[in-house]
Amino acid sequence: MKTASKDYKLLSDLFFRILPFQILLLMANAANGVVDSLFASNFIGKTAMSAMGYYSPLNHFLFALSIILVSGSQILVGKAMGQNDSRSVQTYFTTDLVVSVIISVLTSVLLDIGALSDVTSLFVADAIERDSLNKYILGQSIGIPALVLGQQFFSFLSLENQTRKTTIASIACIIGNICMNTLFVVLLDWGPFGLGLGSSMGLWIFCLTMASYYILGRSKLKFSARAFSSGGAAEIFRIGYPGALSRFLEMFRCIIVNYLIIKYVTSTGLSAFAAVNSALALVWPIPFGMAAALRIMEGISIGEQDRKSVTDIMRVMLTKCFAIQCAISACIIIFAEPLTRMFYRDMSDPVYNMTLMGFRILPLCMPLSVISLAYSGYAQAMEIKKLAVLIPILDGAVNVVVLSFILIPLLQMTGLYSANVINGVLIILLILIYSIIVNKHLPKKLEDTLVFPEGFGAAGDSVFDIAVKDMQDVVTVSGQAVEFCLSKGIDSRRANFAGLALEEMAGNVVRHGLSADNKKHSIDLRLIAKDDDVILRIRDDCSEFDPVERAGILDNDDKVKNIGIRLINGISKDVSYQNLLGLNVLTIRV
Repeated sequence: MKTASKDYKLLSDLFFRILPFQILLLMANAANGVVDSLFASNFIGKTAMSAMGYYSPLNHFLFALSIILVSGSQILVGKAMGQNDSRSVQTYFTTDLVVSVIISVLTSVLLDIGALSDVTSLFVADAIERDSLNKYILGQSIGIPALVLGQQFFSFLSLENQTRKTTIASIACIIGNICMNTLFVVLLDWGPFGLGLGSSMGLWIFCLTMASYYILGRSKLKFSARAFSSGGAAEIFRIGYPGALSRFLEMFRCIIVNYLIIKYVTSTGLSAFAAVNSALALVWPIPFGMAAALRIMEGISIGEQDRKSVTDIMRVMLTKCFAIQCAISACIIIFAEPLTRMFYRDMSDPVYNMTLMGFRILPLCMPLSVISLAYSGYAQAMEIKKLAVLIPILDGAVNVVVLSFILIPLLQMTGLYSANVINGVLIILLILIYSIIVNKHLPKKLEDTLVFPEGFGAAGDSVFDIAVKDMQDVVTVSGQAVEFCLSKGIDSRRANFAGLALEEMAGNVVRHGLSADNKKHSIDLRLIAKDDDVILRIRDDCSEFDPVERAGILDNDDKVKNIGIRLINGISKDVSYQNLLGLNVLTIRV
């Protein structure tokens, strides 16, 4: 047997089970930009690529709006689930969807007005490039409500463990986008407007595929107009804005960087930068997906006041995820030339070398981003305001802008690419410095860098964590649990009840859950004895089973059937069950 502090297999397995679907969400969105860039460079020309470059700040703005809602609602719903507060879950779910519709429709209308009235002349002087941008905006604006709502649906379906539905929606979005761009750009020759419209149609396919799950009433989360809360909306924005702050600032960063590129490198540099970014958009979903998976799991663990699980989730991110991203970045650098030839084939053209250099330098900042995303997501979920705001401000704009002003005039596009890498190093230094200031000493372990708020969760000798794999483990741990409770001053009656509850319920999982299929499963036990309170939590990844519901439907005349469940309900103050992200979580208060 291994203690949970050494063996966090259950959480690690869960993390990597939900990670691919978080990546799929972001990849489906990124695919629009990649498909657009390939169709633009091969079937329309450089003006369309420039239009995409000019549209990039708007794209950052739209994703920032969406991230506010996604991250805020995701964290709040996760915490409410961790606290078993179904009323708050419904309130945040309903409020998030209503606000998403209102904001996305208003944004779409405003962009249409701006394009039709040629407001873009404030940013784009060239008439041909401006006309191309306006047409591209008109096509893209049709899909804005689908983009924002689709991300909300994906987030909630992830919490409901509906990975099959999100996978189908993501694949349908990518295929639909390719087909629509082929129709509008290649066959109908609608130019930049068709380019944007193809993306929009792909997003609507994505959104409606997932919306069907809620429309047909299959979901656990239910929409109710009466559940809407203006206070809930304020909470979503309060919790969510730090996660989107970086994206908002990236919008202004893009405007400033685009200006510097045009001034010191010309529009050729902008075309190269757009090409590199559109290709890396297929890779950026990986670290951002890691951050989304972390945010989902951290929200629930924080709601449960589970200090150890929060630490273990961060450990997964900073070890396994970091190593994966290093390997991916190395592959991009190795295949920089083939990637460049996807967009530009003339090696004598300056845009070719600028693009090639981008593929060789920019991937270096991706592993660093895994670290910064992990800590910014943790700070946001834990509501550590200073760190939650400081990281996105510096990472999203300040560092890159300041470094770009210095390096672009000296090194041209190489200076811009290098600025992004140096930014990642500076963010890591910020995290370390912050922990030193708060703790007043150098961090000696991972938990030191997290700077837990005072009084958060149970820690140290008040917690007994262990993983079991068979009935012998269960029997042994039951005796250890009794001893643990007695050592914490718990009376012998409740100490024995705790051991009995652990043996009966964990034994039930071993007998019926582990043997239910041919898959490997994990069972994680936690016992907390703090302030004369005894709480037992049993968490496993076996088939869904609700002993609380089973107790409610038992035939009261049959006193022998399911006697273990009856017994635990009789000796416990409270028994609650939830299925969170595919994990069975049974909490017993003795």
